[in-house]
Amino acid sequence: MTSARERPTLEEVARRAGVSRATVSRVVNGSTTVAPPIQEAVRRAVRELGYVPNLAARTLVTQRTDSIALVLPETATRVFSDDPLFPGIVRGVSQELEAADRQLVLMMAGSAASHDRIERYAMGRHVDGVMFASMHGMDPLPGALARIGMPAVCSGRPLGRPAVPYVDIDHVAGVASAVRHLLDAGRQRIATIAGPQDMVAGIERLAGYREALRDSHRRSIVAVGDFTRESGAIAMRHLLDDDPKLDAVFVASDLMADGALRTLREVGRRVPADVAVIGFDDAEFARYTDPPLTTVRQPIIEIGREMVRLLLRLAEGEPVEEALILPTHLVVRDSG
Repeated sequence: MTSARERPTLEEVARRAGVSRATVSRVVNGSTTVAPPIQEAVRRAVRELGYVPNLAARTLVTQRTDSIALVLPETATRVFSDDPLFPGIVRGVSQELEAADRQLVLMMAGSAASHDRIERYAMGRHVDGVMFASMHGMDPLPGALARIGMPAVCSGRPLGRPAVPYVDIDHVAGVASAVRHLLDAGRQRIATIAGPQDMVAGIERLAGYREALRDSHRRSIVAVGDFTRESGAIAMRHLLDDDPKLDAVFVASDLMADGALRTLREVGRRVPADVAVIGFDDAEFARYTDPPLTTVRQPIIEIGREMVRLLLRLAEGEPVEEALILPTHLVVRDSG
């Protein structure tokens, strides 16, 4: 077995391939300026000798780590819950990074201390770029990274004036399709369980609901949750206390909608005969709720993939769009 001290060197690879050390270095570091036959000769020598590049030295030469960070400003408990957003985003990001031969660094910022640690890590250039998802409030970190030249993108439009490019969906149009569906079905008292109002997704889905009701002469009936199942169950009780005769509810996430369905069962309201329910996300479990959930599908995995594509183009110095907005569509099942 080859010991660490006997590990093949760049010079040995060069002699085996019959090229210069500089040529081997260019091939190993991903240069496309070397002729294909020579590249193949170098790669063959690398395989035969079992050469392993010194990643620390390569980083000094290329000024690249080949690692991309995905920052989730949530606690680990929330990230590893059954919220479909997080696994969907991670899956899409991982697929696209693997295709680009880049490494994913997953970072959670559920506290001020962890946020500060991530800021130091990113500004220390231990990664080639940073992606943010599930952002709350007006986080200054994306803008701070952009100012030092670190490529950064967000999933969802950040609150305030966006400092970095972002990938999002048309929340308002998605909600409008859900509310129009309820109006067309003749529902008279249409409530909503809105998402947190420190997130653009929560704010815009509530705005979409109010906009869709504006010309229908129906009053807004609003409760607010935090995108969790339990908050949906609690909010549904508040809505029934506010208007016991409500006959429909648009819910700003499928998890909250599942909680709302539980409350309606507990109080003896039939879905959809007494109360129609529409969610938002089209999570995998939405097909298996009781009854199966009508919901607005957002392309969560594609959002992750598009974030990576945007970031890699940005890292290469290419011009990129300020915002990439993906469409949604209504998936009609049995709940409304």
